[in-house]
Amino acid sequence: MARNGFKAMDCDMHVFEPADMWQRYIDPKFADRAPVGTGETAVTLEGKDLMGVPLIDTPGADEQRLRQLREREAVYKDHLERSWDSKSQLLAMDREGLDVAVLFPTRGLYTHAVDGMDPELADAISRAYDDWMYDFCQADPNRLYGMAHVSPHDMDSAVREARRSVEELGFRGVFLRSNIANGRNWHDGFYDPLWAECERLGVPVAFHGAGNPPQMSDAAQVAEHFESLMLQHTAYHPIPQILNVISFCAAGILARYPRLRVAFLEGNASWVPWLMYRMDEKYEWIGYESPDLEMRPSEYFKRQCYVSADADEWTAKYVEDAGFGENVVFSTDYPHADAKFPRMLDIFLEQKFSEEFKRKVLWDNCARLYGFE
Repeated sequence: MARNGFKAMDCDMHVFEPADMWQRYIDPKFADRAPVGTGETAVTLEGKDLMGVPLIDTPGADEQRLRQLREREAVYKDHLERSWDSKSQLLAMDREGLDVAVLFPTRGLYTHAVDGMDPELADAISRAYDDWMYDFCQADPNRLYGMAHVSPHDMDSAVREARRSVEELGFRGVFLRSNIANGRNWHDGFYDPLWAECERLGVPVAFHGAGNPPQMSDAAQVAEHFESLMLQHTAYHPIPQILNVISFCAAGILARYPRLRVAFLEGNASWVPWLMYRMDEKYEWIGYESPDLEMRPSEYFKRQCYVSADADEWTAKYVEDAGFGENVVFSTDYPHADAKFPRMLDIFLEQKFSEEFKRKVLWDNCARLYGFE
């Protein structure tokens, strides 16, 4: 399905899980505590709203939101009529010109976003989602691939679910929210069993942000700083990812796990050159505070890390110029409200990137990240 001679893999395509998915798939022991979908994308857990997205009333806001809704309904008419099933996912891929897609959740990005969450409930939520995702991908297992929904609240269950999802379900890796849970940084030794298992399995860990769930203190900090969705959305995807890159590259995780691949998705890519400069500068000054490091933080990033660029992110050219062209992957964010469906691949190909960089971003880097080589 090559578009203009380019094969394309979406490293971060989303699904809309059915509102009753967890009720249908969760272990019956947890049926009365399962997440419940509300509206098209929202989710509640034990009666609590997990999304925390603000709507600010300003002059003309209601009219603008209604106009955007009508435009979106027209674009996604066929998909809405099919209730966002796997056939509509493949239809979207065909319209965009995507050969392969690695799928991430919508509601599922919130279902572990509760500090102090019951670990057994978190594990049951993970297993239910992964079972549903496996069934979803059966519409075309050669084009649709899942990522395991593992819990940040308990590493024994996270390791078990990572192993089951990769070895039994054929998933391409695991995903976690970009926000840290329970105030515990990713370079805390608590998480080492999961990093070790992903390294053993040969699959990546992918971090993905979404909203500012009020039950998660790390995510809620953005909401406390900014009052509107526009201001919050500017910050809450890239800022946590920048912090995560620092944990992995400068605090020693990748030094300890040299074969672990890590992706930081839907937070843009253009900040990479600046962050690499800043991490390396601090390493040259006070690197003795990170004794695990045997080389500059930027070298660990270049060896093991990936970031996703939006279709119209023209500033990604500076990432290539800085020598990190093999660390950028392509993401559409379909079918979320800010996605530019069905022209995302065309928009990307219109950017003033080198042909080599386009080929790497659309396929080669994605294939290396997810082990399709």
